[in-house]
Amino acid sequence: MNSRAGIIVLPPMYAIVDVETTGGSARYERVIEVAVVLHDGRRVVDTFSTLLYPERSIPWNITRITGITDEMVADAPRFFEVARRIVEMTREAIFVAHNVSFDYGFLREEFARLGYTFSCRQRLCTVRLARQVFPGLPSYSLDNLRAHFGIDSQRAHRALDDALATAQLLERILAAQDGHQNIRALIHQGVQASRLPESITLERLHEAPEACGVYYLHDARGEVVYVGKSIDIRKRLFEHFADTSPKGEKLRAGVADFSYEVTGSELVALLLESAEIKRLQPRINRALRVREFNAAIYAYTDERGYRRLVVGRLQQRPRASLERIAELPHLSHARSWLESTARRFHLCHKLCHLEDTSGPCFHYSLHRCAGACIGAEAPEAYNERVEQAILTLSRGLSGSFAVIEPGRSPNEQAVVLVREGAFAGYAYCSMDETLSLQEMLEWVSMPFKDPDAARILRGYMEQRKGTLKIVPVEF
Repeated sequence: MNSRAGIIVLPPMYAIVDVETTGGSARYERVIEVAVVLHDGRRVVDTFSTLLYPERSIPWNITRITGITDEMVADAPRFFEVARRIVEMTREAIFVAHNVSFDYGFLREEFARLGYTFSCRQRLCTVRLARQVFPGLPSYSLDNLRAHFGIDSQRAHRALDDALATAQLLERILAAQDGHQNIRALIHQGVQASRLPESITLERLHEAPEACGVYYLHDARGEVVYVGKSIDIRKRLFEHFADTSPKGEKLRAGVADFSYEVTGSELVALLLESAEIKRLQPRINRALRVREFNAAIYAYTDERGYRRLVVGRLQQRPRASLERIAELPHLSHARSWLESTARRFHLCHKLCHLEDTSGPCFHYSLHRCAGACIGAEAPEAYNERVEQAILTLSRGLSGSFAVIEPGRSPNEQAVVLVREGAFAGYAYCSMDETLSLQEMLEWVSMPFKDPDAARILRGYMEQRKGTLKIVPVEF
């Protein structure tokens, strides 16, 4: 126990956790055994462990590794029966595990199934700690560290034995030179309190949510200077304030505070981030600040039957002969995009209005154009590649539908609405609630009319094709 200026500073308490599971994915697998070992930095002061009934069978390979069988867990408690004990033992402690993201992730998912957000502000990974404090070892697996340090263990790959072995490893780390310093650095993810703005403390950073959403960096007057999106707001804020590179220093220059909005849905976060950058025009953000696009790529068919692409200013009502393919912020962006697409699909630069010449295009001499510019390639063959390019260039949406995403809490869902190919907004509702079309239209929030919304939606849907829940909507 230390004392500074008459204030008693208690040593930290460590909750050393280990879980055995039915597999490697926290989202789909379940915990079959959990152990928590409380350690005051000198010795073990309390332990808890139990098998758990996972409400599914245990795969044979897990039984082979752990020795835990279906028969052993048949009468074991379910997770909800021990959840309170786990919360009580970890609430005021630093959460420690060997590969902490694995054990912490499984517990968070088990609690989420109960409708509870499990969060430990401070966490330590003994794998990372051991690498820093004891560099040069051939392996940092718990089994090999046991052997290296002569740590006694009755049964490997059982929760309590592994947690107790991790506790002994932690004791060796604490006893090592620079052990405490490395622990503090990991807890605060490299952020030094002395380098933080006066109004931002390590405590405030630890209180930020480990959730998906949008965060705002403010200057001393409260104005937003940067808007960002992250699937883990707390982690991203720590990364900002730990970055000592010139780019990181420049980003934080003048930052005095932060705020955030939890969205739950990554799609909503992407849409909100883009809209907020355009609405607030923060000085550090640049890429998404353009409120209105003024350039486009158009397609038309010439008198010889060749499909041609051309960059021009955005016209709300283009000539009947022109088909608008894509909208972009500036003419320079549109030209660069068309140039890269022409190279990718071996399109004629002359027919794409990227070269102005009376003869064959320059790329024909390089054998990168099949000769559509001089009629050496038939329109049918050339146009087939043009249509493939158009599919790539087109960033719009079609139809009316709703994308169903996770909400801000386990019992909530986000509904992102698209109406006749245009982003119409988003709403939140209970998992048990089915919104009618009229309710969707009344509830949806449209943060800002954003020309980037269609691109964001399309990119997100393509990236997660086959995994998104999409519901057709008729207006």
